[in-house]
Amino acid sequence: MSYAVIKTGGKQYKVKSGEILKVEKLPDLKLENKIEFKEILAYGDDKAIEVGTPNLEGAKVEADLIKNSKNRTVLIFKKRRRQNSRRKNGHRQQYSMIRINKIFSKDGKILSEAEKIAKTSKKKEIKEVAASK
Repeated sequence: MSYAVIKTGGKQYKVKSGEILKVEKLPDLKLENKIEFKEILAYGDDKAIEVGTPNLEGAKVEADLIKNSKNRTVLIFKKRRRQNSRRKNGHRQQYSMIRINKIFSKDGKILSEAEKIAKTSKKKEIKEVAASK
């Protein structure tokens, strides 16, 4: 199974095709958009690995945007004892959920590709189950 190490949002992620991942929010994107990550630090499989200095030119990773959302609330509570001083604050970090589709090598060959997701509606599934009975 091939993997790649990408850099986005100031962090590095080891990704495989078909994987779903939470990353820092990617701005100005709509749902089901294709995303290309050009900052590939390394890629490889069980036998061989290719490492960049610092990036691999020509290598890329393609992904789909699933959703943009916010994480759970993190509470920040500061208190100074015996001074009747307290402060409560909250923060919800924004993130983008992505699904990795393809990993390309630096020559443009596809190293690994995710399986297609079959989109069937619930009504079709109910009709198929009813027809089989």
